[in-house]
Amino acid sequence: MRAADPAWHDSRWRSAIRRGLLKWFAANARELPWRSDPTPYHVWVSEIMLQQTQVATVIDYFRRFTAAYPTIADLAAADEQQLMRLWEGLGYYRRARSLHAAAKLIVERHDGRFPDDYEAVLALPGIGRYTAGAILSISGDQRLPVLEGNTVRVFSRWGGFRGDVATTAAKATLWEIATAMLPQRGAGRFNQAAMELGALVCKPKAPSCDRCPVSAFCHAHRLGLEDEIPGRVTRITYSSRIEFGFVVPIIGQDRYLVCRVPTGERWAGLWDFPRWTAGDTDSSAIAAERLSEQLGSEVRPVSALTTIRHAVTRYRITLEVHRAAAIAADSVKLPADNYRLLSRDQLGELPLSVTGRKIARLLDETSAGET
Repeated sequence: MRAADPAWHDSRWRSAIRRGLLKWFAANARELPWRSDPTPYHVWVSEIMLQQTQVATVIDYFRRFTAAYPTIADLAAADEQQLMRLWEGLGYYRRARSLHAAAKLIVERHDGRFPDDYEAVLALPGIGRYTAGAILSISGDQRLPVLEGNTVRVFSRWGGFRGDVATTAAKATLWEIATAMLPQRGAGRFNQAAMELGALVCKPKAPSCDRCPVSAFCHAHRLGLEDEIPGRVTRITYSSRIEFGFVVPIIGQDRYLVCRVPTGERWAGLWDFPRWTAGDTDSSAIAAERLSEQLGSEVRPVSALTTIRHAVTRYRITLEVHRAAAIAADSVKLPADNYRLLSRDQLGELPLSVTGRKIARLLDETSAGET
């Protein structure tokens, strides 16, 4: 694309794309629970859940969440542990805490009504330019652009934009494109349609250009650059590490030791079986010895229980889970609010880390536990 003649400056080109896109969206839009009743609250919750999470995963979470907290006031008054339990499995738990904090501010500052002022929305925890634009355009048809993963790709391909989309200059240009593409009315529907096209047709790899309603106007398609625009995403290089988890039963009781994950660590604020996550040893005995110093009670592995492999940030983690010898109920030296002794049934009510939940389910399946 020539910088002096950007396609998005052509009003006829923009109009042609809008017409084709919106006609396609009318016939192909997915039925989603937040679309059937697009209140600001519903759009807000859905947009936060959809950050780094697939639509198919979010649908059931959204339904359960809004059933438990049908209003912003209900969310503001929610018990944090119950809230985190409902969020469990969605990951990126900071999103849930930001929702909770923002709901409290909305009750405090806006009488429980989601604000319709753009700057007021931006002032809420966990909401940036994209999310604010999505909420206000979809729920109130405010003429605000939306720029996220799908629309970055769609707008780049439409305009044949070959720049590195991660740079500040490229982002500024893409926001300019996103704004220029908006119709005078129906901005929310246009934004949803552009995101839907990116999700269903204009995919990162092997886009379905033969099914695209606007391929005739797409510069990337015309130039045969669909696979090169908007550029290759840098792949994460993962490092391997071994961590150790321990199922520690309580002497004379059908209960297990679980600990609250400290602030600043992975899954902070959730609960988990005792584990050593430093990644500085491949010996379960050494990991147990170091963990014993933290707990103030001896953790002695007696048998292997399972192995869980998962990826977190830049690590490929192998979690070796061991059964440990039972300990006395009064032997743990952690502060009282940082550990609990719980039965298998009680574990079902507690917000656990992803791997912690897998261990709890394994205990249910095997009825394991030493007394």
